[in-house]
Amino acid sequence: MDSMKVVVREKYGEAARQAQGGGKANCGGAGSQCCGGDPITSNLYGDDDARSVPDAAMRASLGCGNPTALAELRAGDTVLDLGSGGGIDVLLSAKRVGPTGKAFGLDMTDDMLALARENQQKSGVTNVEFLKGEIEHIPLPDDSVDVIISNCVINLSGDKDRVLAEAFRVLKPGGRFAVSDVVVKDGKVPDEVRRSMELWIGCVAGALEESEYRAKLSAAGFERVDVEPTRIYRAEDARQFLEQAGLSGDGVFAEIDGRFMSAFVRARKPGDPERTSA
Repeated sequence: MDSMKVVVREKYGEAARQAQGGGKANCGGAGSQCCGGDPITSNLYGDDDARSVPDAAMRASLGCGNPTALAELRAGDTVLDLGSGGGIDVLLSAKRVGPTGKAFGLDMTDDMLALARENQQKSGVTNVEFLKGEIEHIPLPDDSVDVIISNCVINLSGDKDRVLAEAFRVLKPGGRFAVSDVVVKDGKVPDEVRRSMELWIGCVAGALEESEYRAKLSAAGFERVDVEPTRIYRAEDARQFLEQAGLSGDGVFAEIDGRFMSAFVRARKPGDPERTSA
């Protein structure tokens, strides 16, 4: 396992234990905004969504978006959540696709899978299955999924080309890719500043630039690629974190202000026109 996967597994395992113990999951350590503080993870889910899942599922949420609200899931769809964590997006998807549909969650972290299965039992949702595995090696057959969602997990992978190729493989013809992810607007950000911003935004981030994300999706075979900003991160919000990292000054803040964002990234696998609405 590469070093990034080791760090991700350790941090998200600790986050799962925090949520299971009654606290808000935070994989950045005490007092850190990483993966657990405003303005990244707050107010992503409406009251109806929050009331429809166990409290522990909400506490374990470490995403930066709400793909279930944007993916336009339909009754009977088969949905796969890449990096499903405590299961919140899987449970919400299962409710949206109804008893004729199914929602899979894929995660590599044992503690998160245990928490997700516990949340499933508490919710009483039966059209759900949580799988252990890596998003670079999806344990599902070709052409088996209608919709792939993910909540700010693809940026954590060290092999995004493989992730997108696997997503394309398991999607049915006409299937939809509809994920929330961290994206960098086009343009060069100094490496030191980028690393610090990514640590602030996510536990271990490797955000693609928007143009690179589009190009990788197209290279994997997807069409109708679209990147829609959902939340723009301001430098002022990260000021304390950046100053603690030894980065300060108006020039630094000007270089990053508004350059990092959470976005809804969607694309489609070519195929049956009756299954292509995104």
